[in-house]
Amino acid sequence: MLLWWFLRLTGFIMLCKGKASKCDDFTDLDFHESFMGTNLNVKLLLFTRANLDCGQELSHLNLMDQPLFHLGHTTTFVIHGYRPTGAPPVWVGHVVNLLAAQGDMNILVVDWNRGAANLNYYTAVANTRKAAENITAFIHNMQEKGAMLSSIHLIGVSLGAHVAGFVGALLKGKIGRITALDPAGPLFSGTPPEERLDPTDAQFVDVLHTDIDAFGYRGPLGHIDFYANGGADQPGCPKTIFSGKSYFVCDHQRSVFLYLCSLNQTCNITAYPCSSYHDFLDGRCLQCESFKPASCPILGYHVSEWRDSLLRLGQTKAYFSTTSESPYCKMNYKVDIVTWNQYMRWGIVIIKLHSGRRVVEAKIDHKLSKFEQYTATRLLAQFDEDLNPVQKITLCFVTGNVIGPRYKMRLLHIRLTPLERPDRPQLCRYDMILEENMEVSFRPMACDEPHI
Repeated sequence: MLLWWFLRLTGFIMLCKGKASKCDDFTDLDFHESFMGTNLNVKLLLFTRANLDCGQELSHLNLMDQPLFHLGHTTTFVIHGYRPTGAPPVWVGHVVNLLAAQGDMNILVVDWNRGAANLNYYTAVANTRKAAENITAFIHNMQEKGAMLSSIHLIGVSLGAHVAGFVGALLKGKIGRITALDPAGPLFSGTPPEERLDPTDAQFVDVLHTDIDAFGYRGPLGHIDFYANGGADQPGCPKTIFSGKSYFVCDHQRSVFLYLCSLNQTCNITAYPCSSYHDFLDGRCLQCESFKPASCPILGYHVSEWRDSLLRLGQTKAYFSTTSESPYCKMNYKVDIVTWNQYMRWGIVIIKLHSGRRVVEAKIDHKLSKFEQYTATRLLAQFDEDLNPVQKITLCFVTGNVIGPRYKMRLLHIRLTPLERPDRPQLCRYDMILEENMEVSFRPMACDEPHI
């Protein structure tokens, strides 16, 4: 930390001495310019730990003129997407600061706002290839000066994800990594690999989908594709058009905010490889056998730690659920139940965890659960908070039956396993009776293997 502040102070002194006379800002256009259209111009704004608050534009030809740019460091390009109003992205400063916290690197914010700011989306799409050619020429110059392509990481948002893909293709897939945040779908869906982002565009490609039913791309595009909440409607985003602009952009923008949370590590979101979000919610994809002794992959910047396993597996789709607000983490429990009731029962399950006065609830209601005689049933319970220690559990089996006798169901055992915290004990209870639509509370006990 002291070294970081020393570097920032050194950069400030260099600026004061006149080696860099001013800060270079991201292009800010007004709506009139966006309406009339602009000609493409690409600026590369350099940020390092020494100048986090003062971007310096790099010369495409004389990149070594900037003393803060070090070819021996990792270089991360941040590439924005379509900007219909011409305003700068609000998240640029946040991502720069959080990337710098990961390591001493060159952070290059690619400003192609003159080209992305246009009410005509087709024009912005056409400019993606031209922007990619510009960035590629700069990287070729870096390479000639001694930089390694494997040390380059491209982070692209929306249309910027396809810009990154085109750069990777022009460099024959030799760059180290591409991260794509909700790659644009309109005009790219169904196109061949050479017309969009593709796993062959870099040595490792990770993708996050948050708006597959509107502005985002639906299909897998990387070595691992993360689908937040199934990849479509995000919790907390407006459901009606009466919410204005937010209704259109909230789901799409959530990819950036989820990535920011992965960078500041306010919570590590575990994603579970699965064939579909429905199967994930059914609890069918919670074992993560392919990654042992490691856990399932973690969303975001640090998924590179799973790179070797993912490259061996080929294209992997992984799913997770979030809360509606930052830091978005849910706490997942695998719930295993063995029933002894004579007749089959259908319903939804509600589980509450208690710790002191704090209570969290998981309602497993994406479909009706089926409980049969002498049959093991596995459920996935997702809580908005992580309570520890769990002192009491409340269970309710809801059938919707409002007339006639209340049916009972005997549980031979119930076991809750905290998926993201393997260091914590499992929570068990044996031989108990549930009455439909009635809550039953109990204190969990240590899981006794002979009972299971």
